[in-house]
Amino acid sequence: MNRIRVTQIRSQIGHRQNQHECLKGLGLRKINSMVELPNTPEVRGLLRKVIHLVKIEEI
Repeated sequence: MNRIRVTQIRSQIGHRQNQHECLKGLGLRKINSMVELPNTPEVRGLLRKVIHLVKIEEI
């Protein structure tokens, strides 16, 4: 299965609560924190909510 690397590049301060929860669900806490996740529809749905706060790379 493909994996993706997600890096938080912008702060969550000043954004809606559901976007805070999406970042928490992805495992991101601070700017420049990075996680590797499976490329599933569930993860893609979370990323769609916070696409303006993260950078996505395929591995």
